[in-house]
Amino acid sequence: MKSETTTPTGEFVLRLSATRRGARLARLLGVQQLREWEVTGAGAEAVELVLAELANNAALHGRVPGRDFEVRMERGADHVRIELSDARGERRPLPSATPDEGGYGLLLVAALATAWGVKEREVGKTVWATVPLTSRRAVRDRGLRPPLITPVCPGA
Repeated sequence: MKSETTTPTGEFVLRLSATRRGARLARLLGVQQLREWEVTGAGAEAVELVLAELANNAALHGRVPGRDFEVRMERGADHVRIELSDARGERRPLPSATPDEGGYGLLLVAALATAWGVKEREVGKTVWATVPLTSRRAVRDRGLRPPLITPVCPGA
């Protein structure tokens, strides 16, 4: 019989190789964790998209040969906080003002998250995002003001 491990604390952490395969595994394992937390619907889809984008960026732009990246997700009552840490502190993500063939990923993160940013680490950086589990569109449809999006600040 296969034994499954759940995270009763609402926290999920893993280290993966800074490769495309590692980014894909981050998304797949993150989705599995959302299922274990019983997070479904539009909120789960938003978390999956943000996680996939941040993991892809960590593998593509934050890669240092021989170093992994770390994924951390924390489940709150009405949100999931996602953190991706990599070893390239000097390469800070900035949304592209005029994306051409790429560069839309951080715009997607900003659209789906209530806040996101970058914090320094002793080695590297952590890119984080807070994704609401209720649809922002549903909030707008009820006539309420959606949460303020906090863009990444280069000096943060």
